Amino acid sequence: MDSCVIPLRHGGLSLVQTTDFFYPLVEDPYMMGRIACANVLSDLYAMGITECDNMLMLLSVSQSMSDEEREKVTPLMIKGFRDAAEEGGTAVTGGQTVVNPWIIIGGVATVVCQPNEFIMPDSAVVGDVLVLTKPLGTQVAVNAHQWLDNPERWNKVKMVVSREEVELAYQEAMFNMATLNRTAAGLMHTFNAHAATDITGFGILGHSQNLAKQQRNEVSFVIHNLPIIAKMAAISKASGRFGLLQGTSAETSGGLLICLPREQAARFCSEIKSSKYGEGHQAWIVGIVEKGNRTARIIDKPRVIEVLPRGVMATALATDNSNASSEPSS
Repeated sequence: MDSCVIPLRHGGLSLVQTTDFFYPLVEDPYMMGRIACANVLSDLYAMGITECDNMLMLLSVSQSMSDEEREKVTPLMIKGFRDAAEEGGTAVTGGQTVVNPWIIIGGVATVVCQPNEFIMPDSAVVGDVLVLTKPLGTQVAVNAHQWLDNPERWNKVKMVVSREEVELAYQEAMFNMATLNRTAAGLMHTFNAHAATDITGFGILGHSQNLAKQQRNEVSFVIHNLPIIAKMAAISKASGRFGLLQGTSAETSGGLLICLPREQAARFCSEIKSSKYGEGHQAWIVGIVEKGNRTARIIDKPRVIEVLPRGVMATALATDNSNASSEPSS
């Protein structure tokens, strides 16, 4: 499971705990801190838990950095991590820092829960609908952004994507990775979710297969739709890497994949986009739960939903507004 659930000796409570860490994947140290924190908390959110009692930070500072680099980068990473924790209603109270060949950042999230505060990821039923709350393609976007400075790699994909499109996709990926799955976790209770997981290192197919194995009922998951950051599917194809359309491309701090009753799924997708939860929350129906032997698969030709980066939408909106204002009044 995404988090361990340990029954405590007192009062029917459970300790729910998770840990995660990884290497930097974006250039901005502050955003890297936010992403690392969001990624740790996501394992709690995947169980419908919206509160976290305590966080620890795990930080490794690279021995190859100069003193000046270390003094600039490290406080920004720590601030990003702390700010995201605060947004999640929790605080970082300790941790461990070491010197290492590589930069590593991550943490531990801990909460003590009553049984009604978490949703065990094992109750999907035939007829349920699969919903995903963030677009796929973060690994492709991050790598493509690095390839802008690598002519050999860039030449393989420049026929299918522009430099500007890569920049916008990278910004979108960074924003999505830093967005907490907390709102989705709360709505899992509102709309009677039966099971969920978060999409990270094993890609949407790997995590779907893992979730399917946990189910008490004899069910299988079938994925028909893949919401992907715009142009990332084309880059995946042109580069011959990642396996994005096969569902094996790794994600970082990805969305929740949630099994919802059929009659609730569309309402969940509509509700999460409400302005009362702030900007940036999205959701798509991506598949179904059918009778089966606890497996998951993506159909041969899934429908790719090209998710436009917010920068594109903002530009289009500004263009529409300027056109409207420049039209002569009759």
